[in-house]
Amino acid sequence: MSVRVTVACNRAQGEAVADSDDVLPGAVLVADEPDESKPDEWLIHAYFEHPPTVEELETVRSLGSGEARVEALAETDWVTMSQSGLQPIRAGRFTVHTPMFPPEDERINFEIDASLAFGTGQHATTSGCLEALDRLEHEGRRFANIADIGTGTGLLAFAALALWPDAKCIATDIDAVAVNFACDNAAINRVKLGHGAGELLLAEADGMDSPLLAARAPFDLIVANILAGPLIDLAPAFAKSLARGGTIVLAGLLDTQADSVARAYEAEGMALRDRGLGEWPVLMLDL
Repeated sequence: MSVRVTVACNRAQGEAVADSDDVLPGAVLVADEPDESKPDEWLIHAYFEHPPTVEELETVRSLGSGEARVEALAETDWVTMSQSGLQPIRAGRFTVHTPMFPPEDERINFEIDASLAFGTGQHATTSGCLEALDRLEHEGRRFANIADIGTGTGLLAFAALALWPDAKCIATDIDAVAVNFACDNAAINRVKLGHGAGELLLAEADGMDSPLLAARAPFDLIVANILAGPLIDLAPAFAKSLARGGTIVLAGLLDTQADSVARAYEAEGMALRDRGLGEWPVLMLDL
């Protein structure tokens, strides 16, 4: 039996769910903003393949505010069902779509299977990163050694290789499951895996703590779409791993967090070239 437990929360609590996977190992946690006109009224959903215990219900309730609502779900692949109807996302010259939609003419298309999606580009941070990469290429920037830290689906690494097809690219994630999903997505999108130019190397890593990342450094482009806290903590390691004249693209932060993240990188000798716009800005900094 599949069970969904839902609790109301504010935006900060919803955003914190990304770091809460270890809190409920027997469930899948997601958060959403059901009404864009009420940006501080979110919902946290916990999906179980068993009836949740009293302790699990209390844990879900503690993540948000108020009482938890419990629903029995029909036996179905709820992840696929919830995402299969998502409309394609267009960001810069990129289109990201699920398998039920065809690729679009004269666009760089990526297919992300809904059942394999750790976010398919719907989130403004992913779209913003795609637009930032697109803008860098339009400006004539050329990159030969790229790192995508916290890759999730692998999408940003795929986009970088599409824009700079002769580059070497490594994409890492702290979650081994995410790395496996990125590998599956690479196959779907005909992204060649390997160590050479025009190839993508996938690896599990906690931040920059990986012998593969150390061996590849220094990078001329680092992309990281994670969260503000980890981005601040990683500033020294990112700066150390970036080549002189290189660029960092940072996302996953709220507008209210942008200044503190930028300051952490400026303290490492980097210059902010673009602060981004909107609620979910994308920062671009140069060394």
